[in-house]
Amino acid sequence: MTLSEELIWRGFVQDTTFSNLAELDQKKWVFYHGYDASADSQTVGNLAAMMFDKVMLRHGHDAILLAGGATSLIGDPGGKDKERPMQDEKVIAHNVARAEEQLKKILGKYKFRMVNNIDWTKDIKLLPFLRDVGKHFSMTQLTQRDYIAKRIGKDGGGISYTEFSYTLLQGFDYLHLFDKYNCTLQIGGSDQWGNCLSGVDLIRRARGAEVHVITLPLVINKATGKKFGKSEDGAIWLDESKTSVFKFYQFWLNAEDEAVEQYLKTFTELDEAAVNVTMAEFNTNRANRLAQRVLAYEVTKIAHGKERADEAVKATGVLYGEGDFLDLGKNEMHILKHELPVVKAHNDLPQLLIDAGLATSKKEARTFLQAGAVSINGQKAGPENLNLFVRGNNLLKRGKNSFAIVEKKVL
Repeated sequence: MTLSEELIWRGFVQDTTFSNLAELDQKKWVFYHGYDASADSQTVGNLAAMMFDKVMLRHGHDAILLAGGATSLIGDPGGKDKERPMQDEKVIAHNVARAEEQLKKILGKYKFRMVNNIDWTKDIKLLPFLRDVGKHFSMTQLTQRDYIAKRIGKDGGGISYTEFSYTLLQGFDYLHLFDKYNCTLQIGGSDQWGNCLSGVDLIRRARGAEVHVITLPLVINKATGKKFGKSEDGAIWLDESKTSVFKFYQFWLNAEDEAVEQYLKTFTELDEAAVNVTMAEFNTNRANRLAQRVLAYEVTKIAHGKERADEAVKATGVLYGEGDFLDLGKNEMHILKHELPVVKAHNDLPQLLIDAGLATSKKEARTFLQAGAVSINGQKAGPENLNLFVRGNNLLKRGKNSFAIVEKKVL
């Protein structure tokens, strides 16, 4: 499969300046891809962009990954109905360092050049910038761009000159990288299409050269209808201190059936044959959620490593009867104790269910017990049955999806 064929198959192409994407296959490219530094971690939305970069690198092209140390201080107005809050320079510098760490982890063995646009913008003089860059931009074209027109229209929230200038800075980034590294291809999200074209137009006007852009579709969470972004509620982060490995794994395990095939193409390195085999088996019995299991494991492995992915699989499995809770190792137990309610054992099992948040009253707790809906370490528990608890940690389960860990004191 050629590069252009793989990008199309994985769903990575939204808009492009190429008249025929097969032009990608005809030479080696130096490309750049910018990463926002408005937060101290990237999200799964950024992970899609990293996987795009990984495809390019795997096909032998040279990557320049740009941390927006300067542009993040300004704030991208694209996709926003009001101005972003301004952030401190030290905070942005910290976020840039964290972005570089995560990029290195995700891209693994592949080498890339990391740059920060603060390096070529911090000392820029206003008059030379206006003369050398600003003169190449048409106010008519800029104000007609959708995201700007919406902000300055009748019902818009307005836009400051600071945000309005963002597109000039992004165009200037492309010009700088073209001059210094002969970069002729920019990758961006579809919400960056207008900003990406700023660089294309600037280089054409200022240097008389043709350069290109590919934007990838924004990944939409089918469950919420929102993009996977930093500012969205319930963002899934790559930093495990913000989204635990267990929650990260669970997020993918709970992917909608309608979305899972596209997620396999976008967020994993499985090839076409492997995806087809997985989906064929999944479609014969969707109840087994094979596609979601494969997806969750593969993405967690990329983001957090094989060992952590294996731990998440094992910890999840025991909750649903695939393995013995009492056989869990220290790391898997640590994962579950971080995610589930933890209570101390005592002799009143109905009260214990209440303490654990698995029942709202003793009457309800007894009903659950009498219906056989409660188990301890995988064994059905009756109203007075406490002898199933062992010393140390125990799994208390009510129904299919409600869990707690009960600690019995070791004497």
